Amino acid sequence: MPNSRQVGWSRLDNAAKIFPSTSERSDTRVFRFSCQLTEPIVEDLLQQAVLSAADSFPQYLVVMKRGIFWYYLEQTSLRPVVGEERHRPCAPLYFAERPSLLFRVSYYRRRINLEIYHVLSDGTGALEFLKTIVVRYLQLRYPEELAGGKLVLRSAPVSEKNADSFQKYYQKVRERSQEKSRRAYHLRGERREEDDLQLIEGIASVKQVLEAAHQYHTTLTIFLTAVYIQAIQQEMYLRDQKHPVVIRVPVNLRSYFPSETAKNFFGMIEVAYDFSQSPGDFDDIIRVVDETFKRELKRERLEIRMNRLAQLEHNPLIQLVPLPIKNVVLRMARHINDVGETAVISNIGRVTLPEAACPYVESFHVFASTLKTQICLCSFGDRLQMGFASAFETPGLQRNFFRLLTEKGILVQINATDTLQEPAPQTQHKGGKKSCGTATAAK
Repeated sequence: MPNSRQVGWSRLDNAAKIFPSTSERSDTRVFRFSCQLTEPIVEDLLQQAVLSAADSFPQYLVVMKRGIFWYYLEQTSLRPVVGEERHRPCAPLYFAERPSLLFRVSYYRRRINLEIYHVLSDGTGALEFLKTIVVRYLQLRYPEELAGGKLVLRSAPVSEKNADSFQKYYQKVRERSQEKSRRAYHLRGERREEDDLQLIEGIASVKQVLEAAHQYHTTLTIFLTAVYIQAIQQEMYLRDQKHPVVIRVPVNLRSYFPSETAKNFFGMIEVAYDFSQSPGDFDDIIRVVDETFKRELKRERLEIRMNRLAQLEHNPLIQLVPLPIKNVVLRMARHINDVGETAVISNIGRVTLPEAACPYVESFHVFASTLKTQICLCSFGDRLQMGFASAFETPGLQRNFFRLLTEKGILVQINATDTLQEPAPQTQHKGGKKSCGTATAAK
């Protein structure tokens, strides 16, 4: 496509504003979704599929630029070029010295990778983009088998996908926050090179994990959050227990405020467990996590948090502060915020595709860059993927987590994906019977 003068631009949404100021080689603010198919990828067909999918997500065909007061996104004639995977997972996507798209699509054997800079979207929006790529690839790869409209993926109108839902639902918050932050426990250990995350994933049966969760009369997410806290506790020295373990949990706000945006629209809740003031057994950890989820996962609570963060953006004095000063202030704010965080757990949830696609798709996977340790969860059919990204050399926390699951009767397959190993294939092959749209939700 020939270059032409670009006139379209847009502001960063409220959640995205902090990412350009705080991105660095040690935390690129890039997250990665992958889809494992049953047969090797054909590069030229994937290229066609990506270009077709990008036309349905024009808000992703942008570059980021510096303004006087804020960063902003500008439409571009650049188009994605697919290639075999050669970058480290979650490698940088934004480069101040040259314009570049803020997403990358690559492949490795049977796996399609989509990496996105968090400025563009959150996990929900990025997953819809990847699903569109996968469906259009399968339509090209198996035209005879999938002819006659067998493969239809519902998609929101472009105007809906491009909406800034933070602006839509913003209301001024008058009361001051009564919440007081404490210094959280921080994991110890030798750090890896700044651009080299350790990625380890576990694959388990959704059914097995749900059965274990139901033994404690709770949900999959609450159960795994409690296991995460217990695994962290096993890494703590006795003197560390004066600081609470604080787990941050991203929340998809589309579940509480009607929206089909493909941009960022998420909030964050905190789960804190103080081992110095509590018995520390698993039943009590479950109780605290469950009470926190029930208290915080209400529209009114999420609305207050969302609007309190958005207030800074709407403050006329802050709007007039030049960008270099904002960058310094936002980096300081992130450092202060990190003091109150131990780790993050993010559940993307159940991935669904049209039934006709299921025999050709094996699994989905997700990871996110981090300065600490973060686990991302997603499921497809009965396969639950638990993807750990860590800035530390020693995988003690990950080992504890998976051992605790196996002690509860859950079989876990471990993959060391930082060396780009391909997960072991399933026995299911193309044309076999597999359901991906009716499995119990991994929530």
